[in-house]
Amino acid sequence: MKKKSIMHSIAAAPHIFWAALFIILPLIIVIFYAFTDAEGNFSFENILGLSEYGNIFLLSIELSVIATFICLLVGYPLAYIIAKADAKKQKFFIMLLMLPMWTNLLIRTYSIMAILDDGGFLNNLLNTELHIIGTKGAVIFGMVYDFLPYMVLPIYTCISKIPKNMWEAASDLGCSPIRVLTKVIFPLSMSGVISGVTMVFVPSISTFYISQKLGGGTFELIGDTIERQFVSSALNTGAAISFVMMILILISISVMNKFSDPDDGGIII
Repeated sequence: MKKKSIMHSIAAAPHIFWAALFIILPLIIVIFYAFTDAEGNFSFENILGLSEYGNIFLLSIELSVIATFICLLVGYPLAYIIAKADAKKQKFFIMLLMLPMWTNLLIRTYSIMAILDDGGFLNNLLNTELHIIGTKGAVIFGMVYDFLPYMVLPIYTCISKIPKNMWEAASDLGCSPIRVLTKVIFPLSMSGVISGVTMVFVPSISTFYISQKLGGGTFELIGDTIERQFVSSALNTGAAISFVMMILILISISVMNKFSDPDDGGIII
């Protein structure tokens, strides 16, 4: 038993070292800069000074919530359709869903710009002069496009694990397809919904490249602010904003862990 325990410790050592070096240490550095001034003295000024970024925080949360809601609205029916398909079609649909993820985020964002730009594909197709780039709608569209698979996959996993005889039993007892979906399928897939909502909301609220390119510089989200602070060497302010973002993300993960069941497709972090 002791020998086995030693082997387990040796096997875990590289993972512990990796986590300490690339996860724990960066977090400690962020916290250090967040609570110190330019001379390295302990200070709360960075945290107290974040009130001037309140509107940016609110805008980031607003767009992230809208994008997450749209992903849920689109993703749940899509996950349901995939789960109800036969095995071969399921693999094909999942491949189509994941296909855009094989392309780098930078290239995908530039592709969206080429489609939505004033002289882009959409305006040429419709023969109109719609101004989309530089609007909140363009940023939300980019978030939905990039993060939709993160909503679909956990919900699909949950629904696919629901025994088919439960669907059939509900139908035999007189439930219409809509009532089967709302009274049986949706409650049993709630852990997947919560996982999907969290997995979309977290990257949406912290994104910066999508908002920079599709927002056209007309407004700024919290991810853009953090990048700007670090680029301009305002490390302490950038670290303070990052620290607040860490708290928001930890709250989101705590909510997910509270309501998610890993056996039902939830993801515990």
